[in-house]
Amino acid sequence: MLRLSRLADQVKPSATLAAGAKAKEMKAAGIKVYDFTLGEPDFPTPPHIVEAAVKAMHAGHTKYTAAEGLPALRQELCKSYKQRFDLTYTPDQVIISNGAKHSLHNALAALVGLGDEVIIPTPYWTSYADLVTMTGASIVLVNTTIEEGFKLTAAKLKSAITPKTRLLMMNSPSNPTGVTYSRDELLALSQVVVEHQLAVLSDEIYENLSYDNVKSTCIASLPSMQELTIVVSGASKSFAMTGWRIGWALGPKHVIKAMGNIQSQQTGCPNSISQYAALVGLTSDMKAMNDMRAEFQARRDLICKGLASLPGITVHQPTGAFYAFFNVSKHFGKTLHGIKINDSADFCRAALEKVQVSVVPGSAFGAEGYVRLSFASSREDLQGGVEQLRKLLS
Repeated sequence: MLRLSRLADQVKPSATLAAGAKAKEMKAAGIKVYDFTLGEPDFPTPPHIVEAAVKAMHAGHTKYTAAEGLPALRQELCKSYKQRFDLTYTPDQVIISNGAKHSLHNALAALVGLGDEVIIPTPYWTSYADLVTMTGASIVLVNTTIEEGFKLTAAKLKSAITPKTRLLMMNSPSNPTGVTYSRDELLALSQVVVEHQLAVLSDEIYENLSYDNVKSTCIASLPSMQELTIVVSGASKSFAMTGWRIGWALGPKHVIKAMGNIQSQQTGCPNSISQYAALVGLTSDMKAMNDMRAEFQARRDLICKGLASLPGITVHQPTGAFYAFFNVSKHFGKTLHGIKINDSADFCRAALEKVQVSVVPGSAFGAEGYVRLSFASSREDLQGGVEQLRKLLS
């Protein structure tokens, strides 16, 4: 048998994709499964964006683009960040990648390596740890609690910094908790960042999905932060374009250039058709996005009310993204329908095997005792899933 590399041995498969795969197997066998695993809008890509892709193909836009992406798309992103956050970028400070995850990887590859430390607040999106591991850098996890609103504080950040610290990873609105940092909270963190001259990799992929009139703040817009920050976002969540694989990053020119060099050796360039489609998404009416956000807020209210009605469940109400993150630790030590519940993975296994509800254990996000449920599903399925969980816990 061929010997695997050290990297291949260290990197784990995505926990969310693995959970979703098991649910799909059951569905293929004809079993009704309430699948709340994947972070993917259940809405179709808006028709005008699909039509833009068709037009691009007929127009012959099927060749390689520049490694860093279409100039017109990069220019449009400069306009967007100026209008929304009063941030001034030039196209050579923007790179288009094959999804936001690719942008995160490229930024990490450009900024950190063996001997460096990267600070990640928990709970965190499961891919962050493995993306850092792939660079050879070390992960420093900083625990946040539900009492703190699952938010990193300036004091905790400062205490985690060592001479090896190079970068802080941030995510607001957050996956898996759905929390959104206020401007003042980010300002307090930025003061520590500036003092220690750290890089910040800010994952803002859910920036357009916030609720209760909560407004997302781009951390790069804070004083002295633009030259220290790489902002990552993309089309996947805002425009329901997950499979189109278009993400982007904005940052200091020399960092973006390095990311472009890396990308040119990895993939050559992002998908040309998807880039033309994303350009139309950015420059057209935002009604589809706003309608989607309104529906997600209604679903948020529905699922949080339903989960809070279950015995022994405590749910943290999200202000962004489309995840409910709830505490199941009161059921640890119990036996549910023949399955002993020792941790969140056991709870999720019991939910899937006994009542056909597929959710993701909090341990995958660095938060044992919790479970993540994506409410990117119909209201009918959300209500049905809650009632199935009620059967599990009765």
